[in-house]
Amino acid sequence: MPKISFTEALATRPWLLADGATGTNYFQMGLVSGDAPEMWNFEHPERVRELHRRFIEAGADIILTNTFGGNRHRLKLHNAQDRVHEVNVAAANNARAEADAVARDVYVGGSIGPTGEIFMPVGMLPYEEGVAAFAEQAMALKDGGVDVLWIETMSSEEELRAAVEGAAQAGLPIVTTMSFDTNGRTMMGITPKAFGALTAALPHQPCAIGANCGVGASELVATVMGITEARPDAAVVAKGNCGIPQYVNGAIHYTGTPELMADYARIALDAGAKIIGGCCGTSPEHLASMRKALEGHSKGPRPTYELIETKLGPVSELAKGVDKAAEGAARRERRRG
Repeated sequence: MPKISFTEALATRPWLLADGATGTNYFQMGLVSGDAPEMWNFEHPERVRELHRRFIEAGADIILTNTFGGNRHRLKLHNAQDRVHEVNVAAANNARAEADAVARDVYVGGSIGPTGEIFMPVGMLPYEEGVAAFAEQAMALKDGGVDVLWIETMSSEEELRAAVEGAAQAGLPIVTTMSFDTNGRTMMGITPKAFGALTAALPHQPCAIGANCGVGASELVATVMGITEARPDAAVVAKGNCGIPQYVNGAIHYTGTPELMADYARIALDAGAKIIGGCCGTSPEHLASMRKALEGHSKGPRPTYELIETKLGPVSELAKGVDKAAEGAARRERRRG
C-alpha cells in the first residue's frame, strides 16, 4: 500500500501521471470485439496484470482497474449482472498486486464507467436505481483495496450525480471526469463551464474533476482550459485520447505519436491540469514519453489556443467557448427588445 494517501499526494505533488488506455491495448493482446474486458480479470489475469505492470514501468503514478463496465447494468449484457462484487474485487486485486510490487507509491483508481442506460425523465432508469448500482460497484472496489474511486466518461448530469452519490457510500476519495466529445460539450450538452458549476455544488465533493476521452488531445486540452477557468480551486484531470482515431486495414488506429503526447502532457500541465494521463490509443510507450516530458518541464504560462492548435491540432470554436449560434440569437433578441 502507498506510504502517503492519494489525497496527500494530490495536495503535495506538482503533478501525477495517470495510465493510458485499457480497451485498445487489450485488443492488441487478444481481446475480441464484443467480449467483456472485465471477464479477463478471471480468464486472463496475467494479461490484465501485464498491462498494469507496463504502465507502471512507463512511469504511471495512478493505474485504473479493469472495471469500466463493472456495474450491474453493463454486466447484464454478458449475463454477469450477479457477479459485480466478484468482478470488481478481482480487478482491484490484480491492480493492487502490481502497484504494491514496486518501491515507489502507485495509486489504484477503481474505474467506474456509465451504466449504458439513460436516466429518467429522458430515459427509463430511475435515479435511485442508478445510485444503488454505483454504490454496489464502489463497495466492491473498496473491498478489493483501491485507493480512490475514479468515475469516468460521464455525459449526463443525472448520471454524474448518481455516480458520485453512490460512490460516496464507500467512504473513499472520488475523482470524476466527463467526456466532452460533441463540439466542446458532452453528448448530453454539458459544457466545461457547466460541469465546473455542477461539481462545485455536489453534496459529496470529489478531490479532483476533469475530462477524459473526447475527440483528441487538442480538444481535450481546450476542455481543460474551460474547466480550470470555471473552477480555479479544483485539482483537474486531463486524460485525453492519443490523437484522432482512423480506420486502417480493418482496425482502429490512433494518430498520436509519443512526441505529440509529450507536447500534450506539457501543455495540459500549463493549462492547469494536476493529473495527466491518456485515454483511447495511449500505449505504455506513449506514457513513457509523457513521463519524460513532465519530468523535464516546469509549469509555464497558460497556453493560447494558437499554441494548442500548432502543437496538437485543430480546436472547434465551441470547444474554445465560442458559440456563434447562441451569440447570434442573443443579438437578435436584443434587437427585438
